[in-house]
Amino acid sequence: SRYGGLKQLDTVGPSGETIFDYSVYDAIEAGFNKVVFIIRKDFEQEFKSMVTEKYIGKIQVEFVFQDLHDLPDGFSCPAGREKPWGTGQAILSAADLIQEPFAAINGDDFYGRESFKAVADYYNKDADQFSMVAFQLDKTLSNFGGVTRGLCSLQDGKLDTIIETDNLQKTDHGVSSNRDVDLDGSEPVSMNMWGFTPSLFDYLRDMFVDFLKENGQEMKSEYLIPSVVNDLIQSGQEDVHVLRSAASWFGVTYKEDKSFVMGEIQNLVHRGEYPEKLFG
Repeated sequence: SRYGGLKQLDTVGPSGETIFDYSVYDAIEAGFNKVVFIIRKDFEQEFKSMVTEKYIGKIQVEFVFQDLHDLPDGFSCPAGREKPWGTGQAILSAADLIQEPFAAINGDDFYGRESFKAVADYYNKDADQFSMVAFQLDKTLSNFGGVTRGLCSLQDGKLDTIIETDNLQKTDHGVSSNRDVDLDGSEPVSMNMWGFTPSLFDYLRDMFVDFLKENGQEMKSEYLIPSVVNDLIQSGQEDVHVLRSAASWFGVTYKEDKSFVMGEIQNLVHRGEYPEKLFG
């Protein structure tokens, strides 16, 4: 890990809040009524002691564990593998707890209330398609080094492709990367904030079997949600509606990012967008 720590439990708010505390707060404000944390079993007690009590009475909280050995019949985890199977298996592990449209996010990314509201509003209109929140590239970059982002191409408001692009950095003339493309910073990018209906779980089950047939004996292969979504789009099985967010995304890729994130959150508190203590 470039960061070298358990980012999800890092405190960034003025009263010891974590980044996911802000995500839960924003989700509640946007109208979500349940949060499912997908964690490792060996992380359970430390995680629950930090989160469960403060959310009581504010939102329903569920926990589910991503397990290396939780595989379809006929498959087993190769000896010596320690790396989790990726975000596709993580979301699949929550299938029994989710019967309604839902948002899926990274626990250590700050997405902003506007982004949660975009997903909530979309599904409150009885939408039945999948969705993705697109952020503006220049609002997702680090001041301390290159980052990887999923650059999106759109067609008629729907997601067409996501191309993982490495070493994205601000320059005097826009944004540079490892690809030979001109970027001015206004391009839409995916930061792994998705909206799904429960129909996703059947796809995830079937495609996990296909993934394991191809990659199940590798030590570091990952079954990732962007790849699943891309396959569903390219095969014509699903459309993915793109929801635009003007919010600034914050994340901690490098250790130096943490003080920047803390400063940005403090600015939001000063502007009255968040209370000094989120869950008092």
